[in-house]
Amino acid sequence: MTDDAQGAPGDAKPASARGRTFRRALLILGPLALILLLAWFIHYETRGKYVESTNDAYLRADSVTVSPKISGYVEQVLVADNQDVKAGQPLVRIDPRDYRAQSAQFQAQVDVAEANAANVRATIGEQQAAISQARAELAVARSDARFAAEEVTRYTPLAASGAETREKLNTLRNQAAQAASRVAAQQAALTSAERRIGSLKAQIRQARAQGESAQAQLRAANVNVGSTVVRASVDGRVGDKTVRVGQFVQSGTRMMSVVPLGALYVAANFKETQIGRMRVGQPVTVEVDALPGVHLRGRVQSVSPGTGAEFSLLPPQNATGNFTKIVQRVPVRIAIEAGPEARAVLVPGLSLTVKVDTISAKGAEDRIKDQQKRLNQAAR
Repeated sequence: MTDDAQGAPGDAKPASARGRTFRRALLILGPLALILLLAWFIHYETRGKYVESTNDAYLRADSVTVSPKISGYVEQVLVADNQDVKAGQPLVRIDPRDYRAQSAQFQAQVDVAEANAANVRATIGEQQAAISQARAELAVARSDARFAAEEVTRYTPLAASGAETREKLNTLRNQAAQAASRVAAQQAALTSAERRIGSLKAQIRQARAQGESAQAQLRAANVNVGSTVVRASVDGRVGDKTVRVGQFVQSGTRMMSVVPLGALYVAANFKETQIGRMRVGQPVTVEVDALPGVHLRGRVQSVSPGTGAEFSLLPPQNATGNFTKIVQRVPVRIAIEAGPEARAVLVPGLSLTVKVDTISAKGAEDRIKDQQKRLNQAAR
């Protein structure tokens, strides 16, 4: 008992020291914690609550599907998997022989039409000469007819007085009638020759129309010949290449894709409760899972006109069966700014975390409420 009695005061001193240390730490850390909590609250009220974030976000690119306009056998594949290409660069060559033969056939039709038009023009020249001849013959016939008519006029009183015989007068009258008939015949021949000019000109127009039709077919055939070389429509990288040499491809067959890595964007799916203050042009911070610690800058480019469910293959029909409310998500397109080193890593499909600073729309809910209140009052 003597030892226990002597040890009690010694144990009380360390306990008292520990209590004083705890109280001193509490006096220091307590106010510090309150200050930190107050600072967090102020930051949240002034900035934090205006930052909307989601990890339902992915890199996207408007990939171009490479397909031929024509059918045929693949003669050459000019690019490799994952190769960078430029707009206009040849990717695939299709056997062009059939299409070149079609082009040559239509070129021959154009030549035939031009030859027919030239032949008709030559015939028109000949017909012009025939018209000149018919006019000359008509002039001779009219001269003969006038002479015959004058002879009849001169011999008629002589026959009546008996100075000339009746037979002579009848012969002259017959000759005058024949001369008049020749004039009519020559006039008809001239009219026919002149009208043939119009018919020949119509043949020229027909030949010209046939030539224009053949030229249109020739242009289409030349387009097909040019389409035997399939080219990249945008700068990008070849992906998912399935075409092979010797393969028969139909028009519209998917052969590969070209991904425009220089035009990447973010597709972020925010909850419907997060887009009330979201506006085009607001600044965005993007964190890429593939690049830990790297923060990319961006801006809100556009907001989808509907939720993701609205554009799904089978949109929900909530009017049937039991209903469970599910928070919808709205796709938001975000343009990002990244340097060459970062873009070398960024590819479509990567997962991201996106934070949008919506402070520029501060007070939007209050303005909407006020506006709706005024509308409601006006409706009353």
